[in-house]
Amino acid sequence: MEALDVLIIGAGISGIGMACHLKQKCPDQKYAILEGRENFGGTWDLFKYPGIRSDSDMYTFGYSFRPWTNGADIASAESIREYLDETATEYGVHENIRYSHRVEKLQWNSKEACWFVHYRHKGGEEQILKTRFLVTCTGYYNYEKGYLPEFPGYENFNGLKVHPQQWPEDLDYKDKQVLIIGSGATAVTLVPSMADEAAHVTMLQRSPTYVFTRPARDPIAKWLHKFTPDSWAHYLTRAKNIFLSWYIFSKSKRSPDGVRQYLRDMVKGEVGDSVDVDVHFNPSYNPWDQRMCLVPDSDLFKCLKEGKASIVTDHIETFTENGVQLKSGESIDADIIVPATGLDLQFLGGIDLYKDDQKIESGELVNYKGMMFANLPNMVSVFGYTNASWTLKADLTSDYVCRLIKHMKTTGRKQVMPKLDLNGFAQSPMIDSLKSGYISRAESIMPKQGEGYPWRNQDNYYRDYFAIRHGKLEDGVLEFV
Repeated sequence: MEALDVLIIGAGISGIGMACHLKQKCPDQKYAILEGRENFGGTWDLFKYPGIRSDSDMYTFGYSFRPWTNGADIASAESIREYLDETATEYGVHENIRYSHRVEKLQWNSKEACWFVHYRHKGGEEQILKTRFLVTCTGYYNYEKGYLPEFPGYENFNGLKVHPQQWPEDLDYKDKQVLIIGSGATAVTLVPSMADEAAHVTMLQRSPTYVFTRPARDPIAKWLHKFTPDSWAHYLTRAKNIFLSWYIFSKSKRSPDGVRQYLRDMVKGEVGDSVDVDVHFNPSYNPWDQRMCLVPDSDLFKCLKEGKASIVTDHIETFTENGVQLKSGESIDADIIVPATGLDLQFLGGIDLYKDDQKIESGELVNYKGMMFANLPNMVSVFGYTNASWTLKADLTSDYVCRLIKHMKTTGRKQVMPKLDLNGFAQSPMIDSLKSGYISRAESIMPKQGEGYPWRNQDNYYRDYFAIRHGKLEDGVLEFV
């Protein structure tokens, strides 16, 4: 049976980043990455819909150890995948990725103090390898399918229905009437990306979302690159963007009415009288109760103002042969309907988890520092921020794993786990800073958290930076054996 020092599951931005950290800080560790799909890149390889891009700036979404230098700060999926490819090549990661290796079961063996990993290569017979340390980088949603509500009469529509997660690359929407159902990041990306070729694009939303605009190329970053060395410009821009994201989130929580008014005025200044802002851009919830949507270079607002696209805020009564009938009595005809209705959350990619012979349900896990779980040895799960760039937390987590591995080697320990007596331990959902529908739907299957640190996920880069990167490993909670 093959034996590894470290196994990484998933070859997306988190998995490749983890491998690069190992290469730099723990080069003696024998590792591999098991990737269930045929390509690396995760989200940035899976989604093919028009205009797909980051909704975080690349100064913070890129890796801390490899500055983003590929142009626009708000980058296309293709550019991000190229960046991942270049990074993996530079750090020798590609040769350690094993594609079409789908992990089905993870089982901790207390006798041998290692994980037994059950997987299948291209759907073949089950195979097993063992690893001393396990890092899961599977993301948080189901790669096989997106979320689709049970729409009344959905089967009645005679046109084409295309979910963004299963987008056909050869889809022809030129001069077609397109109806996009949704108001999140996917919808606000699709509308301007399809509007130039489609006859008309309608975005149908049940309720509005907070949106804001910023330049795709940061003018301050451009100025810094002009007058300072590139390394300084990158560091200063990254620091500035980290601070701004923290400030906006904090301000939204402290003064929601003021932030609501600011965002409302921003949109009004962009669309003028072409859209009723108080109907279509006035959410019922407070800012940052759900993720805000980025509109780079005002692209959504421009196509609304030019009449290439429109927004309707209403509920669907039923689908018809030609489109949808709304509860208001109005109807929308379409040739193509795109249900941009969100993600189907899934923890650990649906992998079964065991500790010896005891099966552990993901909803029973209790988070430690947003990366480990109570009473589960030698395992780290990379889970990025929900209120800032995902990679900021992924980088901190990868650095922590390397610190742990080096500490265990130096002290001769083989096992580490956060120790917790769960009897009477007060628990709440691990993701409680957002009230989005896709998070609420999956509350029962997501890990839990406690009332205070380190059992509470801080969702704060500044606090995490000092607590995770510089905090003591032997903190009285981690048990080393």
